[in-house]
Amino acid sequence: MKKIILAALFLSMICTVTRAEKTVWRQATDAELASLLPARAQVEKEHIETEMRTASGIVNSHGRYIAGVVLITAGYSADGKYSHYLMVQAPVRIGGIELKPGNYVFGWVRDGEDIKIHFHVATTGELVGTTDAHLIKTHVRVESLRIWPPSDKALIQIGRFGIPYELGDK
Repeated sequence: MKKIILAALFLSMICTVTRAEKTVWRQATDAELASLLPARAQVEKEHIETEMRTASGIVNSHGRYIAGVVLITAGYSADGKYSHYLMVQAPVRIGGIELKPGNYVFGWVRDGEDIKIHFHVATTGELVGTTDAHLIKTHVRVESLRIWPPSDKALIQIGRFGIPYELGDK
């Protein structure tokens, strides 16, 4: 009988630890995004103003964010190369591109029915990768940028287009 009680106690402890380790993601609030994202983002040698009303992001139960905002690039040397700033505090795979924690910028070009998104390291401009964003088939509101929580869609929305993402382990 002691063995059964000890086994049950051990199993309940393991289940509690497993439940406690599960990371939950939710939509970040406007106040969180305002305190997290810069008013002027460093992009290569420039500090480009951001449009905070377009900010969107998600946060996990450990306080890690994946958040972005539209860059106001008129008059800068970005030459249309960048349109958005992205802060990543947890590993994420966006459309097949692995992004480690850090700051990135991305831009897009029309490619037939899709748009081609190119991600760069914000401080250096180094290309990290390119992926396609596809027209979202379901009815959604057009957004400059929206990062959906993984429990809803696991999608980064740019206009009427979306890129699926997967969150890393850490």
